[in-house]
Amino acid sequence: MPFENMDELRKKYESKLKGSFGEEPGFSSKKKKDKSGGEPDADDDQSYISSDYYNFKKESVPAHFTLYEKACNLAEQVLKIEPDKAKIAEMKEAIETCHLQITPAGATSFSILMPLIIALVTITLTYLVPALLYPGKESMFFVVFSLFVGLGMILPLQKLPFFLANSWRMKASNQMVLCVFYVVTYMRHTSNLERAISFASDHLTPPLSLDLKKVLWDVESEKFSSLKESLDEYLQTWRKFNMEFVEAIHLIESSLYESSETRRLNALDKSLNVILDETYEKMLHYAHNLKGPLSALHMLGIILPILGLVILPLMVSFMPEVKWYHLVSLYNFVLPALVLLLSKSILSTRPTGYGDTDISESNPELRKYRYILIPIGKLEIKISPLIVAVIVFGILFLIGTFPLILHASNPDFDIVLTAKGLKQISTINDPEATHYFLGYRNEIIAGTVTDTRIGPFGLGALILSIVFVVAFGVSTGLYYSLKSKNVIKIRDQSKKLEQEFAAALFQLGNRLGDGLPAEIAFNKAAEVMEGTVSGKFFEQVSMNITKLGMNVEQAVFDEKKGALIYYPSNLIESSMKVLVESSKKGPMVASQALINVSEYIKQIHRVDERLKDLMADIISDMRSQIKFLTPAIAGIVVGITSMITQIIGNLSRRLGELATEASQAGNVGAGTSLLSMFGTGVPTYFFQIMVGMYVFEITFIMTLMINGIENGSDKLSEKYMLGSNLKNTILTYAFITLAVSILFNMVAGSILSSMQG
Repeated sequence: MPFENMDELRKKYESKLKGSFGEEPGFSSKKKKDKSGGEPDADDDQSYISSDYYNFKKESVPAHFTLYEKACNLAEQVLKIEPDKAKIAEMKEAIETCHLQITPAGATSFSILMPLIIALVTITLTYLVPALLYPGKESMFFVVFSLFVGLGMILPLQKLPFFLANSWRMKASNQMVLCVFYVVTYMRHTSNLERAISFASDHLTPPLSLDLKKVLWDVESEKFSSLKESLDEYLQTWRKFNMEFVEAIHLIESSLYESSETRRLNALDKSLNVILDETYEKMLHYAHNLKGPLSALHMLGIILPILGLVILPLMVSFMPEVKWYHLVSLYNFVLPALVLLLSKSILSTRPTGYGDTDISESNPELRKYRYILIPIGKLEIKISPLIVAVIVFGILFLIGTFPLILHASNPDFDIVLTAKGLKQISTINDPEATHYFLGYRNEIIAGTVTDTRIGPFGLGALILSIVFVVAFGVSTGLYYSLKSKNVIKIRDQSKKLEQEFAAALFQLGNRLGDGLPAEIAFNKAAEVMEGTVSGKFFEQVSMNITKLGMNVEQAVFDEKKGALIYYPSNLIESSMKVLVESSKKGPMVASQALINVSEYIKQIHRVDERLKDLMADIISDMRSQIKFLTPAIAGIVVGITSMITQIIGNLSRRLGELATEASQAGNVGAGTSLLSMFGTGVPTYFFQIMVGMYVFEITFIMTLMINGIENGSDKLSEKYMLGSNLKNTILTYAFITLAVSILFNMVAGSILSSMQG
């Protein structure tokens, strides 16, 4: 055989061998030399990680991480800026924590380049373009505003890797109690740390499952010579943030070296107790220290801004150079950004260690419940909640912008309410009118009435502007609600099953302890637990064994007929896997394993309930602020503002008429000095939208805050709470604003009518 054919044959089988180890063709698990011939950097893990790991990472890491990676890498190519040398090590640690494929220089370059681009684009659109198209209409406000916003963005963007790393840690730490539970549960019957870590990674969801798989892959790819080295290296990243997790894992490791079985089991039990007790203790201190920061957040984000809204209409009425879009820039951009940063800093101090996960992420079969399901015969139509939300938003948005569309199509059209009823007018002012539908006014500058029309100020436009805010609140709330309500119902049902499953496992363990084989023990336990959810689960397993001839493993885990199909729960699945594994060593071992699992579940549930009680007072105060206090105060402010604006507007109009009559009579100064005190004011249409959108933004941020304090990084609960809070709060605000605005405008109308009389 020719040598070249031998080489081809060798390369062919080398490629197959590498493929069987999860490596790409040409991939080497050995250390690669860099271009200069030296060893690669110690932080470069590219030479150790298989293609399977990258595929797993691609599926597990959030999409916004990928976008951020691309933006940072592009920014580094365009404008490479090296960070402060003292911060490089910290940035590398944060980047590695959340598995980002970027460099510290890339993150720093992005933090400078992005604000620069935003500032330039804003200046171009708000100053240069108006200066070219409408000379004299350009405003320096947005130039200064964009520069300050750009400067204000630099520091948060530089801290973004740390925020992402903290978010990653919080999400990972939500699963740490369960992680220790899975490892301890497995090691009680099989003292093998590698298999226990693998067992835990199979039952956890990302990101902690990704971290555990990385620990195992680092051993398989020979980056570390043993699992202990790889695990200890990983635990170093948690020493500053979750020492109880480190202590628990070290206790688990120490159980491998115990000489007696009793001491080994005691070390395992101690590890779970350590993480549960420490988690509760840290949450206790966190709850005590949370009242001060939350009070500051409440004052900065809700009380002071809304109280300031009462003064703003008067200020703007006497300062004509201040426009409604200046207030929008402050209230809808700057203040929410500050509140968001403050809330993130408060959440960053939250202790780690407990929380729930989105079961639809770990169970692909449940992902269909994120959609609206419409059964038609044997078919099931899936409709995306986004489509429904967009349709609702489009309809309400069109209604909310109707005053602007109507004025743009016919600037002279308006409808007024007089003592005789409604009538259509083709002028701005009507002496008999008490209320306007659109209510546009001539702008007053330095006491001079100009031909420029400002508005809408009318009651009809104000009412329709409420629909504009409802469009954002209801459509966004509807999207989150429809996407999460079906999944959270399934999770709540699974949690109810988990709560009673501890007692069910104890019963099953006792039957196994009586010497019964597992096949018969399930039937006996089902009879004892008859009428409960757990009893139905055991009954399903027993039916699969007796009627379908399955063994225990098939009866529980079969993809088509297994009992777990009807009870999606990682906790139950892991308990059953422990049963299957331990039953291979005999019924007594399986009995003891299940009894211990039931005790562990009870311990976790007890600590979880204590933590909920701990946070109940703080969470209830924040919920009352979101659901009623904030929308009520904001709605009353809008009503008062509409009354003040109507009175001042009519007063300035009367003074304008007086000044005109005086000038015709030859007395030029009469009325002009008083008129110069007033400006046109902020149109109530835009003022209400500004306030309503601020309520929407604050509700969104405070909901994230409540969920973060109560549940950690639980995205499913976050979506469900957003869906509920946004709809309820915005509808409450809309109702209060509508009622108060109509009432106060009627009062203002009666006052103006008496003045005319």
